[in-house]
Amino acid sequence: MTANPNPVDIHVGSRVRLRRTLLGMSQEKLGNALGLTFQQVQKYERGTNRIGSSRLFLLSRILDVPVSFFFDDMAPEIASGQRGFAEAAQATFKQDDLAKRETLELVRAYYKIPDAAVRKRLFDLVKAIGGQTIEIDEPA
Repeated sequence: MTANPNPVDIHVGSRVRLRRTLLGMSQEKLGNALGLTFQQVQKYERGTNRIGSSRLFLLSRILDVPVSFFFDDMAPEIASGQRGFAEAAQATFKQDDLAKRETLELVRAYYKIPDAAVRKRLFDLVKAIGGQTIEIDEPA
């Protein structure tokens, strides 16, 4: 048995953290909803402790996402079950731009803008400043 967390557990935990943060929910509030301490939520989010199926189902209800959400965007090498990717998955979790608090706060603030036209103009401005051409299917 290895001391490193399983890459799938790391990925699922990072998705819990992503959704919790997007909702503006603290670890303590999520822990209370689950009947756990915030420390246990931290362990889930790091992948240190594995989330059981019944608890994952409860998390999906509390965070208002389908269970499949926790497995979305999983890297192919993790999904294939190959061993030896724990370190890479942990590094991805720490460096993933989508998991940064700054990114999540920016997304929350963006969607609080009530006027869709203003959101679209802000989106276009950020694209221009970033020098990227991003195409989206739905209006911002």
